[in-house]
Amino acid sequence: MLVPAYEPDATLVRLVAELRATGAVRGIVVVDDGSGPRSRPVLDDVARLGAVVVGFGLNRGKGAALRRGLAEVARRWPGEDVVCADADGQHRVADVLRVGERVSDGEGAVVLGARAFAGDVPVRSRFGNAVTRWLFRAATGLRVQDTQTGLRGYPASMIGWLLDVRGDRY
Repeated sequence: MLVPAYEPDATLVRLVAELRATGAVRGIVVVDDGSGPRSRPVLDDVARLGAVVVGFGLNRGKGAALRRGLAEVARRWPGEDVVCADADGQHRVADVLRVGERVSDGEGAVVLGARAFAGDVPVRSRFGNAVTRWLFRAATGLRVQDTQTGLRGYPASMIGWLLDVRGDRY
C-alpha cells in the first residue's frame, strides 16, 4: 500500500488505522512530499500505527512521491503488487481493498478505482476529466472512465518500468 501525502491531516491517520485493522494489508508506505513541520504530528501518528514514512524535505510533486514510494515498496516487499490511494480520504477502505484484489487477479493489468463524477462535482474537475479521457482514448484507443484517480493498483511486474517514468508533478 502506498499513500503519497502533502500536508496531510487526521484523515490520513484514520485511513492507515482502518487499513491496518483489516489485516489484509501487508505494509503501508506513506511518502511525505515536503509537507513541513505542521504535518509532523500526523506523520508521527501514522508511523506509530506501523506505516513506513519516507519522503522529501521539499515538495517535489506527486510523480516524484509515487516513484519514491514504489522504490520503497519494491525494496521492503519485493514481488508485491502496489495499491496507491490519496491521503485526503476520498477513497473508502473497502474500495482500496477491492482494487488490491483486482490487481492480484488481473494478469499484469493496472487497475483504476474510477470515481462516478455524479452529484455536486466542480465544473473544473468534470471538464478536466472529460478532456483527459478524450486525450487518453485518442492516444491509446482505450476507454477509461477516470484518468485522474489516485486509487490505482499496479502489478509488481510493472514497478521497474514505473520507476523510470519521467515527470515529477501531478
